[in-house]
Amino acid sequence: MARQCSAIGIGSLSGKTGCAIETIRYYEKIGLMPRPQRSAGGHRLYEAEDVRRLSFIVRCRRLGFSTGEVRHLLSLSDAETPSCPEVQSVTEGHLAEVRRKIAELRTLEDSLARMLETCRTTQTPGCPVIKELLVDA
Repeated sequence: MARQCSAIGIGSLSGKTGCAIETIRYYEKIGLMPRPQRSAGGHRLYEAEDVRRLSFIVRCRRLGFSTGEVRHLLSLSDAETPSCPEVQSVTEGHLAEVRRKIAELRTLEDSLARMLETCRTTQTPGCPVIKELLVDA
């Protein structure tokens, strides 16, 4: 009985992980994904480990980790015994960055709400929002 090949093509890998084909190629180019085997016709062939690795990458990216952070987490994941303190350190750094961005967005939200409220309640000629935007120019 012939052995069945478990390899899948890039379209199937994309479907299984929700990652666009061009993004998969990009991840290969920058080394997050290993270069795949090729079929006799030159098509990329992926194994179950590639699906696992790409799923990990996609999940990290959806959580906002940078490609550098993903690379670091992958190296930790690839280790025989991943270092929990190192993973924790990367995650804490990312969480701090997310919180910083949230604070910036809250400040932005407050500024926009204040400008819009001024626009809605002011009866002066000209647009108060435009005037406010021009102040710092």
